[in-house]
Amino acid sequence: MSRSKQEQKKILVVEDDPGLQSQMRWCFEGYEVLIAGDRPEAINLLRRHEPAVILLDLGLPPDPENASEGLAALDEILNLSPSTKVIVVTGNDERENAVKAIAKGAYDFYQKPVDPEVLGLLVDRAYHLYELELENRKLLLQSSSSPIEGIIATSPQMIKVCRTIEKVAPTGVTTLLLGESGTGKEVIARALHNLSDRSKKPFVAINCGAIPETLLESELFGYEKGAFTGATKQTKGKIEYADGGTLFLDEIGDIPQSLQVKLLRFLQERVIERLGGRGEIPVDVRVVCATNQNLVELAERGEFREDLYYRISEININIPPLREREGDALLLAKIFLKRFGKEYSRNLKGFTEDGMAAIQHYSWPGNVREMENKIKRAVIMVEGGAVTAEELELEEVGSDSDTQSVPLNLKHVREKAERQAILQAMNMCDGNISQAADLLGVSRPTLYDLINKYDLK
Repeated sequence: MSRSKQEQKKILVVEDDPGLQSQMRWCFEGYEVLIAGDRPEAINLLRRHEPAVILLDLGLPPDPENASEGLAALDEILNLSPSTKVIVVTGNDERENAVKAIAKGAYDFYQKPVDPEVLGLLVDRAYHLYELELENRKLLLQSSSSPIEGIIATSPQMIKVCRTIEKVAPTGVTTLLLGESGTGKEVIARALHNLSDRSKKPFVAINCGAIPETLLESELFGYEKGAFTGATKQTKGKIEYADGGTLFLDEIGDIPQSLQVKLLRFLQERVIERLGGRGEIPVDVRVVCATNQNLVELAERGEFREDLYYRISEININIPPLREREGDALLLAKIFLKRFGKEYSRNLKGFTEDGMAAIQHYSWPGNVREMENKIKRAVIMVEGGAVTAEELELEEVGSDSDTQSVPLNLKHVREKAERQAILQAMNMCDGNISQAADLLGVSRPTLYDLINKYDLK
């Protein structure tokens, strides 16, 4: 839930005692205080006003002598608004229930009798934390469009790729992107362009494997009028259109050998000749290539020129498949769900537990492109409020990981498993520390220590 900056700071007090209601209504200077006497009224006010802080008495009607109704209210509040800071108010003999509330995700607890000054400080601190987290979420949303637009990642594998992009982009060197189909090679090529001094000039992409061999040369280099049957006018090629900017050659491994010599000359001399032309045309472009093939093996078999390979691979960037990107699958899935939900006007809460489990355990052979297609279909076809594994049409794929060699250093194995578990828990709980700690079975301070240890901030 979001809250407009123009609105006054709001606190919701959930308390059934009329005397305490009256006392708390006036003891928080600078806040608009909302009062609810029971759970249904509290939920209505939460939906309507979206308060940043809630003071919740655990002893609520219809069972004020026990904490069951208060704890149920806490669950419902955090389910509707995970970012809201809930301070539970308890009696002196209810410490056990207060601990339960903290484990469920409450921000803090306060024991009666009420001291307005102390409670006011506690509320101010909770509100300040709420504002910091809100600002942090805004910055994270903004970061998806700058500086590496389109790249969504929390995994160490992709963070390493992002760091490489930031270093390589300003240099202008010819770069080769290596990765399976669907891993986002064009997105990374655009990031290299956008972070360079050529960002205001054209970004021209061509898929060398999608164009017939007979047409690829004219598509790349252009042609003069009369160069062949049907050439009725002078036409520029893709290389010329990219002048001053970036040329992205996708599936470079599929380029026919007859064109490899001409492409090599262009890369060496930075001049081209149109088909049917005699004059050399200088072209200033930055070249980025991509392939899902092993060009070294192709070169050894004589199917790809070795000198061309060395020319296009001044820098290699290896893009890991989605199955090797720790924690990224669920993060990407939630972003796609939000995007397509908005696009198709579907108000979806998220994924069911079996849906989240399927996303995390599926091997995604088609990588990000496959995920995008599956979630788009699920958003269109879903019948309930959350997407299930069945609606995602995910089939478990056997993995050879059990038979592969594993590191025998127990410290490294433990740290890797611990880091991955934290990432998954944080993604499942949308970054809510209290909920993630509860899911992992650790305290909030312990989780903060682990986040710092593995640099997951």
